[in-house]
Formats: sequence, structure tokens, C-alpha cells
Amino acid sequence: MARLVYSAITSLDGYVADENDDFSWARPDAEVHAFVNDLERSIGTYLYGRRMYEVMVAWETMPTSDDQDPVERDYTEIWQRAEKVVYSRTLRGVASARTRIEPLFDPEAIRAMKASAPQDLSIGGPGLAADAIRAGLVDEWHQLLHPVVVGGGNHWLPAGVRTELELIDEQRFASGVVHLHYRTRG
Repeated sequence: MARLVYSAITSLDGYVADENDDFSWARPDAEVHAFVNDLERSIGTYLYGRRMYEVMVAWETMPTSDDQDPVERDYTEIWQRAEKVVYSRTLRGVASARTRIEPLFDPEAIRAMKASAPQDLSIGGPGLAADAIRAGLVDEWHQLLHPVVVGGGNHWLPAGVRTELELIDEQRFASGVVHLHYRTRG
């Protein structure tokens, strides 16, 4: 059975974007980006909310020529190879290959996808991830903590949900970023 993985780059206080929706502080350096690429290699399908898809779709048109940064070229190829499902009631069309729109998040459909998928699934965006967390669907969690406190904004986790986790791995980077990898218990 495939796993549903939730990954987020966050501030130390747990935000993916500040109160002005700015996440420029979260741009990974080459070391962290290469690490993220390795995490993403096992992903066969990305599940996105509309806003996260609109951020990520830029990877659809990134060049993959030899003069591109090798780490960015690697991520471009990983992203373009994967299937994408965008959950949105307002999006009418997509700007990427291997992409479909679903108007509603259906936990049973996600369970079926996990049962039949040959590769892991990734859920992106804290709004959509909150639905999956509340439904008990997230199997693994990756948090990349940046050494910055932003004081408010869009939090990576929903309020009012309790989930027991087991720490699987941790890694520190020269930039001060810390990666925490958890598995859902039970």
C-alpha cells in the first residue's frame, strides 16, 4: 500500500507563509533542495489544493537543459514525471500534463488511491493537508524547519487535531534548517 506523505517547509513557529502570504524566507539552498529532491523521488502522485498547485505549476515550464542548475533540473524532472490531482471548486483548467481536477476532497477516494497506487502520494498545502489529517490519512510527515520566526500567517497544521507520531529521522543542514521525519502511530 502506498503512503500519504505530508511535507512542509516551515518557520520555527510552524508557518508556511507569514501574515502577508510571503514565503520567500523558505527558499531552500542547494543542500536542502537536493535533500528534498531525494524525498520526492518516491512520489508518484501529488495532491494539491488550488493555491498550492498555482505555486507549484511553475515547475511545468522550467527548462531541463544542461545549463540549468542541476538540483533545480532534477526537481523539475521529478515534478513533471508525477501525476497531479488538484482539489478545487473554482479552477476550470490546468496548466500541466498528467493533471486532473477534483471538485471535492473525498477521504474514501484517497484511501482507494493509497490501496492501488504503485508509488507514494504527497499532499501539499496546509488547507488540503488539514482535511487529510482530520480524516486520519497521513502516514508520514516531513517538516523542514527554517531558522526564522515569522509571528503569524498560514500554519502548517490544523488546530484541534491530536495525532500520535513516532520520530523516524532527523537531519541538520549547514544553513540551520532541520528536517524532522515522523510516522503516524497506530
